[in-house]
Amino acid sequence: MGSRLYVGSLPYSFTDQQLQDLFAQHGTVTSAKVIADRFTGRSRGFGFVEMSTPEEAQKAIAALNGTDCQGRALVVNEAKPLEKRDRSWGGGGGSPAGQGS
Repeated sequence: MGSRLYVGSLPYSFTDQQLQDLFAQHGTVTSAKVIADRFTGRSRGFGFVEMSTPEEAQKAIAALNGTDCQGRALVVNEAKPLEKRDRSWGGGGGSPAGQGS
């Protein structure tokens, strides 16, 4: 069990500070970040929290998962490791459609 948590179903008005304050009731928060859309800057409704120990992270999951937060049921679980993504746009390469080789 790691100490990095995924937090889903956040109210769209939630800030990093509010997220930190919510989890600080259950242990030491080393970081809290609400994820925002890169173009609009608006919250995407989820974030990540890092607790100082795996035990504190487990305590926070047990205490907060499914609880009501401004009318929304929070989803709190261990964050999955970030998968490396291919930066290509797909397709196979070669010459563009309609043009000879």
